Amino acid sequence: MIIKPGYGWQDAYERCRTIAPEAFHDDRVLNHWGGFWQRDGRPAPAFSPVDGTAIAGPPRLDRFTAARAVAAAAEQHGQWRHVPLDERRARVAAAVEAMRAHRDLLALLLMWEIGKPWKSACADVDRCLDGVRWYLDEIDPMLSGRTPLHGPVSNIASWNYPMSVLMHAMLVQALAGNAVIAKTPTDGGLACLTLATALAVHEGLPFTLVSGSGSELSPVLVAGRELGCVSFVGGRTAGTQVAASLSDRRHVLEQEGLNCWGVWEYADWDTLSGQIRASFEYGKQRCTAYPRFVVQRGLFHEFLETYGTAVRGLSFGHPLAVREDADPLPELTFGPLINASKAKELADQVDAAIAGGGVPLFKASLDDGHFLPGQDMSAYLPPTALLDPPRSSPLFHAEPFGPVDTIVLVDTEAELLAAMNASNGALVATLSCTAEATFERLAPEVRAFKVGHNRPRSRGDREELFGGLGASWRGAFVGGELLVRSVTEGAEGERLPGNFPAYTLLP
Repeated sequence: MIIKPGYGWQDAYERCRTIAPEAFHDDRVLNHWGGFWQRDGRPAPAFSPVDGTAIAGPPRLDRFTAARAVAAAAEQHGQWRHVPLDERRARVAAAVEAMRAHRDLLALLLMWEIGKPWKSACADVDRCLDGVRWYLDEIDPMLSGRTPLHGPVSNIASWNYPMSVLMHAMLVQALAGNAVIAKTPTDGGLACLTLATALAVHEGLPFTLVSGSGSELSPVLVAGRELGCVSFVGGRTAGTQVAASLSDRRHVLEQEGLNCWGVWEYADWDTLSGQIRASFEYGKQRCTAYPRFVVQRGLFHEFLETYGTAVRGLSFGHPLAVREDADPLPELTFGPLINASKAKELADQVDAAIAGGGVPLFKASLDDGHFLPGQDMSAYLPPTALLDPPRSSPLFHAEPFGPVDTIVLVDTEAELLAAMNASNGALVATLSCTAEATFERLAPEVRAFKVGHNRPRSRGDREELFGGLGASWRGAFVGGELLVRSVTEGAEGERLPGNFPAYTLLP
């Protein structure tokens, strides 16, 4: 087994240097603010979760320099907000086409930086570009009677979807008339986002991209008085800290929730088997992953047989390892977790849950994976399933963000709903039940923004709206026209659809 020739980290980095030498130096990646690529900040060491290869680390700014970057973005915003829509549309379209031309390189960077297999990495890039194209076609009525915000939009996002979530939002925010600030995720995605930003800047888009720790930069990227909106994607702990600094500023805070899949009075096991297998895409490191199955006790024997068949068909390992030079990249369900610390944390939680009474139903071995001889495998965790995790375990009430499922058995509909609402709100949920009437009765009681009937729900693309209920979301909902409304001003006194301290308004 070898790394496919031409797909090594150094190969990818040299291609970045050729395309955007102003952003990629031979020894480091740069920040972009004030209209220039800045050789500032202290690059932190970074290693790929794939096999421990040393990769480009984030050039972390201090608070003072970040404040200068925000002030410069505010100046850009004052100019960009007056650029006619036709010109904004042309520049965003040109940026999308430039990214399309380098799509495979952007995907390769995602493979090395955050461990996505080739298919998942390509999908992340494609969803970003296809989604923005939809906005380019549909933007005119969305902006009717609306104006840009008074200041730039500040984006702080998690590492798992640098293109289809973060860069997608940045491009739409600029299309709507706003200058855009983004902090590179601490755990990965630096080179991919830097290349995409460089391509956008080539086309004249007002993008600021900086790196730094959340605690150091939060006072300016969240609380800076120049900002028009703060958009955050991440966990509840960090989200709560962000919310505490917002005052009355426009905000979009997407936070974690325990997305549950209920199985009640159901019989289509072949369909569910395929859905379970698909749920492990990217090791369940997704905000809309389903890590909890709530199962009617009388159906457990059939569910268990279905589940076992599904998970035994999963494949995981090094996403760039091949046997022969000409072999295609492997088709894997998932690669590593984002880093070795996360893999150890989750493995420890599994062990503690079993020691506390949880029943191990399935646990694959790293020996089943697709690896290079002798490679670092510290960031890998094989698929695992536990029955009835103890209530004291984080696996009972929180999203694991890894390939670990928990299964809870229930006897009544009331127990089913209580178990599915264990985390006080979620982004998505699903009910597998044969009768439509049963779904119609139960679905309104599930505290999730989207509830699927016999199918999973996702964040969605193009016109599909997205949000969360309960503690999984704060601020304006997004998706479709709501993404544009969240970063523009409407009529005085407008109440945006969202989950705010004073009200929750569903679209």
